[in-house]
Amino acid sequence: MKQIGKIIATERVPTTVDEFFFWTDKELIIKPFDVIKVNHIKNSITFGVVEEISHLTDNSNFLAGYISSDFGDVNYQQYTQRIGMNYVSAKVVGNSLGIYTPVLDGSSVSLATEDDVKEALGLKDIKNPLASGYIEMYEEPDRITIPVHFNSQFLIGPEGAHLNISGISGLASKTSYAMFLLKAIQDQYLGKNSGESIAYVLLNVKGRDLLAIDEPNEELTEQDKNIYKMLNLSTTPFQNVKYFYPYSKDIISSTYGRDVKSQMELDKAKLYKYIFEDDKESIDLLFSNVDDPNQTMESIVNYLATGQGGFNGITNWNELLNEVHEHTKAGATGKDKEITVLSWRKFYRLFRKTIEKTTIFSNSLSSKPNDNETRLKDSILNIKKNDVYVIDVAKLDEETQGFVFGDVMRSIYELKLGQAYDRSEADIPSKIVIFIDELNKYASKEVPKSSPILRQLLDITERGRSLGIILFSAEQFKSDIHDRVKGNCATHAYGRTNAIEVSKPDYQYVPPVYKSMLTRLKQGEYVVQNPVFRSLLNIKFPRPIYKQFKNG
Repeated sequence: MKQIGKIIATERVPTTVDEFFFWTDKELIIKPFDVIKVNHIKNSITFGVVEEISHLTDNSNFLAGYISSDFGDVNYQQYTQRIGMNYVSAKVVGNSLGIYTPVLDGSSVSLATEDDVKEALGLKDIKNPLASGYIEMYEEPDRITIPVHFNSQFLIGPEGAHLNISGISGLASKTSYAMFLLKAIQDQYLGKNSGESIAYVLLNVKGRDLLAIDEPNEELTEQDKNIYKMLNLSTTPFQNVKYFYPYSKDIISSTYGRDVKSQMELDKAKLYKYIFEDDKESIDLLFSNVDDPNQTMESIVNYLATGQGGFNGITNWNELLNEVHEHTKAGATGKDKEITVLSWRKFYRLFRKTIEKTTIFSNSLSSKPNDNETRLKDSILNIKKNDVYVIDVAKLDEETQGFVFGDVMRSIYELKLGQAYDRSEADIPSKIVIFIDELNKYASKEVPKSSPILRQLLDITERGRSLGIILFSAEQFKSDIHDRVKGNCATHAYGRTNAIEVSKPDYQYVPPVYKSMLTRLKQGEYVVQNPVFRSLLNIKFPRPIYKQFKNG
């Protein structure tokens, strides 16, 4: 490949086993994340990844530059050019013979071939390859495009698990990248006859983002299709998709009612409800984000669940609400001396807000087949391999969204622990991937430690890998997320973010120039960290293969 410069080692700035510097022509275009190679001892090759690029001249200081321009005449043309060069700092990522002594002054530096790049970044001979995007390096005529693959066992287990995606809403395309990876997983496992099988549970939290993932994207360009072909991925949308919408009497006449009706006619959609007799013990999920230092809300939930006081024999949600109201009246402390009337009033206020605003809390399911009603937990406990469940919560208030998400996680946990329906282990998907956007609502540092949803998320990120429960999550700001949740994610993807965010401790190990680039990334572009890769990668990916809604 083309030689572009030579190593510089000075008295004050030596080369080390971790980094080196080289000079190069000031007209050469080279970028951070580009891989370069250096001729080293014993005919070995040391590989480096470009981090910082600087320009240096023989000017001793800024004043000298000003004086040499005829004391600040911007139109003055110098008779002689300043002696100048570019010098580049690079991080060592490997050596072809495993030699990690510092590269020597004067050694030749060259651009890398495709095979060189793969060897340098740990992309060669990937086991269990799973498409994660592609990288582009150098400018024409030297440009190379290389498909990038994860080792799937470091993304969905058993070696590592869980993915966290962060970036500014809209600009970072977090959902699109998560869905790109999920489609790559489905392509890999669909029709696979091995012992492993995967199912997917996706929560739709914004508009109609994920409500047509089984319909093709008519706006997919030939360029995008060629990228899918390069990555050995199909351009067909998701298969085996089932949609679950919160029950509403007027859902057919709602904003996306036509889509719901057609999906129901094709038996691809159901309306979910929460039935008092079966779901009353899940009330604690409604109070996940309520600061409860004295655990009074938890005490009331236990009081209700065990049928104490007047709560024995209650048969529906309204009766429960009325009985709670009785405990809010002055002098009602005799009913339970350990729980104050003020606590009952707080509980009633929060509980009433949800029960009266939301129609998903019901006393029974319709027996009419055409009504397509289901209890969400029942459907999840019957999920099969390759199924993709999309659960819509976009139009629910924040408390009810949390309730549904918490219930989904509990149901999956019960299924994988064998505590649910009588299903043979062979019939249950060996892995279930959960995707949730806006993770900050449930796992931020401000969420109360007593939150049952936070406890469930911690359990999944810390022990879910062994059970085959994998979390794909996204949020705007990674720094807001609970340390144990993000700390247990094996893979991190960073989309476009802002300067305030990259100044947080979460980014302290990211080189300064990469931090700056994070604030300028384009849609369809991510910086990805994975145990298989020897360095951060600047990855690109094509547009989604499923139908997009321009106005959400």
